[in-house]
Amino acid sequence: MYLLLLSVILLLMKWQEIEPVADWSWKWVAAPFILTIIWWEWADWSGYTKRKAMEREEQRKQERIAKHHEAIGTKVRPPVRRR
Repeated sequence: MYLLLLSVILLLMKWQEIEPVADWSWKWVAAPFILTIIWWEWADWSGYTKRKAMEREEQRKQERIAKHHEAIGTKVRPPVRRR
């Protein structure tokens, strides 16, 4: 995501002719876009994206369980961290 933000900023600086980016070649301005595409492809291919989504879902589930336990007044066990 940071690469995409950098890419858009550099593109806007080149388009608005803001120094020092205005003097750069277009290949330097386009390079972060290419790196962003490579990163996204690798993240999808390697399962990184799916693993992070599953971790977020598990965290939300644990928080929801803890909230319900607190609401009914039972003792909450800390969530088990698995690696």
